[in-house]
Amino acid sequence: MNPHLLKIPLQPDHSFNVRYDVVPKFYDKWHYHQELELVHIIKGSGKQFIGDDIHHFKPDDLILLGANLPHLWHSDQKYLQKNASEKVEAIVIHFMPDCFGKSFFSLPENKEIDKLLLKAQQGIRIMNSTRKTIAGLMQQLLTAANSDRIILLLQILQTVARSKHTKTACSKGLQYTFSPSETDRLNTIYQYILDNFSREITLPEIAKVANISPHSFCRYFKSRIKKTFSKFLLEIRIGHAGKLLAETNKTVATICYESGFNNFSNFNRHFKSITKKTPLEYRRHYE
Repeated sequence: MNPHLLKIPLQPDHSFNVRYDVVPKFYDKWHYHQELELVHIIKGSGKQFIGDDIHHFKPDDLILLGANLPHLWHSDQKYLQKNASEKVEAIVIHFMPDCFGKSFFSLPENKEIDKLLLKAQQGIRIMNSTRKTIAGLMQQLLTAANSDRIILLLQILQTVARSKHTKTACSKGLQYTFSPSETDRLNTIYQYILDNFSREITLPEIAKVANISPHSFCRYFKSRIKKTFSKFLLEIRIGHAGKLLAETNKTVATICYESGFNNFSNFNRHFKSITKKTPLEYRRHYE
């Protein structure tokens, strides 16, 4: 895909940024930046796109994103409604790979952290006890000053680097070319799919949104997104169905049709192929 470069201003007199965000929604444009990003979701939910990965984010999620890794956050509808009262909240750290000097993370003593920064190019989800520890350190970092800031960031990175409770988010070695006009087109395609996935979206229809022919659209989409349009749409629908199964008491049949499926047996088959559970098994797991 072709995200746009986002410029993140450095806070005065600091070598890296940390902030507590309380905003109507998370940033929902396909973008990347030179800084690594560590995000702890305090409040909010929605769909998260990292490289070629689609994930439903929720409160207490914690993820480290590598430098120049494209991503976007699409908040759930309740945060997008006009005059919505609910806000999303998160602690966010941005730091350059060379924020402490060109060769600091290359020092022998920092070998673990150096490997972590390389691994973060796939995005790293942080879970279980490590997530709780890191969330506490990030909270401390919000009010820390002087060298305590540096010590806390190094402690955070070292803890993640040594943890067994992490997993990568997206594929390795994805290559991107960056064009502002293509970025606008892809963001338009993304937004259209997210607004309409609960009904049938035909190939001519989505190709018209992209302003290219249906035949060209298939090649275009796969070359940028690294998966077919049909697979991408399927993953969006199954992700939405999983959220409804976990968070509501709606029947499986109702969820099937609300997620854009018009055939119950197809829904069950696709759901199990992606989640490795039947819809009822999935619901029991979250209960």
